[in-house]
Amino acid sequence: MPRYFFLVHDGSPDRDEEGTELDDLAAAKCHAVKYAGDLICDGTTDFWGKVDWRMSASDEKGLTLFDLHIMGTEAPATLR
Repeated sequence: MPRYFFLVHDGSPDRDEEGTELDDLAAAKCHAVKYAGDLICDGTTDFWGKVDWRMSASDEKGLTLFDLHIMGTEAPATLR
């Protein structure tokens, strides 16, 4: 089973050294979306206020397979 490595590009020195075994690239893409959501909701990553939040996934050879870009913008609430 292939191993995929997920790295959040937010200035943190943390790297995914262990990786995750998944069935295929489609499973890796699904995992990336869920993992990104967990990181953002748990507050373990600096997401809000960033222009661009990015996660990349690579294979065991270090080849980048895809990037996931997410942008969140806080806006003041207004009444009409």
